[in-house]
Amino acid sequence: MPRRTGFKHRVVTALQRRVANPLNSRNPAQVLIETTGRVSGEPRRTPVGGRLVGGSFWLVAEHGRQAQYVRNILADPRVRVRVGGRWYAGTAHPLPGDDPRARLRTLPRGNSAAVVLFGTELLTVRVDLDPEPGGGTAG
Repeated sequence: MPRRTGFKHRVVTALQRRVANPLNSRNPAQVLIETTGRVSGEPRRTPVGGRLVGGSFWLVAEHGRQAQYVRNILADPRVRVRVGGRWYAGTAHPLPGDDPRARLRTLPRGNSAAVVLFGTELLTVRVDLDPEPGGGTAG
């Protein structure tokens, strides 16, 4: 990672981890992705932006493979996504061959602008949702 990109990644990640994510996670309207911690085995919830399209949920990770939740997905692709207050279980697939900037044009505008502004290594992720919504009712 180039020096300038590394600095940006560290600053943005620290602000998100300490300020933005704890606040956003409490908002019932916020979309969350729940992964399994690759070291702890504990559920890890991360606020994300994205959109349901048919039987899939699409998002763009602003730090690509450096994002902790993407690293968790690479270790265990089974995830849950909370959209509109409802949890959906599914299997996540990072898509390095997809054009993340083109994908962002199909996703919610506000979040997409933030991803472009703060992102360092964009990566599209598709979550293929299980046919039955649910995956629990954790709150």
